[in-house]
Amino acid sequence: MELMLLALVLGVAAVVAVILWTRLDAFVGLLAGALVTGVIAGVPVNELIGHVTTGFGNTLAGIGIVIALGVMIGKVLEESGGADALAKLFVRLAGKGREDVAMSATGAVVSVPVFCDSGFVILHPLARSLARRYGRSLVTVSLALAGGLSITHHMIPPTPGPLAAAQEFGADLGAVILAGALFSIPLIPVVVAYARYIGPRLEPYLESVSPGGAAAETGAAPADGPAAGEDAVGSTGSTAAGPAGTAVRRTKDGRDIAEEPATPPIGALRASIPLLLPLVLIIGNTATAAALAGTRAAEVFAFLGNPAIALLIGLAVGVYLLPARGTSRSTVLGWLTAAAASAGSIVFITGAGGAFGEVLRQSGVGDALAEAVSGWPVPMFLMPFVIASFVRVAQGSGTVAIITSATLSAPVMASAGVDPVLAVLAACSGSIVFSYFNDSYFWVVTRFTGLSGGAAMKMWSGMTTLLWLASLPLLGVAALILG
Repeated sequence: MELMLLALVLGVAAVVAVILWTRLDAFVGLLAGALVTGVIAGVPVNELIGHVTTGFGNTLAGIGIVIALGVMIGKVLEESGGADALAKLFVRLAGKGREDVAMSATGAVVSVPVFCDSGFVILHPLARSLARRYGRSLVTVSLALAGGLSITHHMIPPTPGPLAAAQEFGADLGAVILAGALFSIPLIPVVVAYARYIGPRLEPYLESVSPGGAAAETGAAPADGPAAGEDAVGSTGSTAAGPAGTAVRRTKDGRDIAEEPATPPIGALRASIPLLLPLVLIIGNTATAAALAGTRAAEVFAFLGNPAIALLIGLAVGVYLLPARGTSRSTVLGWLTAAAASAGSIVFITGAGGAFGEVLRQSGVGDALAEAVSGWPVPMFLMPFVIASFVRVAQGSGTVAIITSATLSAPVMASAGVDPVLAVLAACSGSIVFSYFNDSYFWVVTRFTGLSGGAAMKMWSGMTTLLWLASLPLLGVAALILG
């Protein structure tokens, strides 16, 4: 057993070392960890390569299409103005004086199909407009938006992390969506309360210029962030000289990031259809599987509610429903091509996580870990939570933390009889902890808002750590319900 546990420890150390101290990314790190673990565990080299390729292929067979389609829907929603339309709807529903509630709820909805960093860039001009128009703290409104985006990004499929965890633990996707949504709802008031508490206290620390930029959630930001005096400009915008040489952060359409965004070209109802339709089909499949078992209707729901089919339908509807009249075919194809490119890294990382998991299962390391963990003075269902927390702090990406946690703990959860949905919730909630300099979203949120140094950490590192702590009692409740 000692050799097996040593193999696991050195394999995980290899993953962290590659991500933190080399020019290689999480994809290579997870493959390296799988190879190190297998060699030390005594797996013959030819069999080891077979386990890696089998795990990679089997994982992508179940999830690769879904990730790609989910990212494409998000891109169409982003480019067509649908995300902005949803934001304005929530602001109207919340009412004056509750702009922070509106932005948090908007973020929670938009981040289901749209990556949270892109969602923040899209919606932050609206947050600035609300703060200026109603005299609210900019930090409060920005933090409420960022927190809402982060919660559902970490908790609800089809975002890649929760989706991969559901696949790894063998959980029903519809049940995970419902459980993730129910888990997220109590966290929204936590976001709003912390934003209202810390926002006014950090407002005096706002810089006069708030440059920012977006990066892929899985791409590690430099450990020390952008160099002093430089903008972290991503594909979402550009920087130009403003009055008296002041840097002005601009969106893709050339608007100053601080200006009030234009009226969305489409309505919120229309924008919500490609987002809600796949979710309804997937959940409908889960709801009818038992009630209509063996019937023709159940077969129809099983086909339409298959995640790949449901998202394909949502994408087809979105492509023809959301773009403005006169949008050329080449423009829409350009959106989809860009989405496919951004989804590629997530797909590769997910596949590499599956390869690592296959090596753990076939080498016996997973069984050895299960036997060792059974003696820990910690409830078994918290194991994915603990692993995800450590991995998130070590390398910064919530998606990688979820995938790594699910990969390492899936054999243990299966042996211990832990409900798969509960295991997914544990891995996802653990990945929220303490976002700081090695997380690209940290830089997106703090730079766009206009905070740096200790104020930036109080804003975003404090928020994510509070959400992590708040998820613990919710996991306890989930454990009582799911058993």
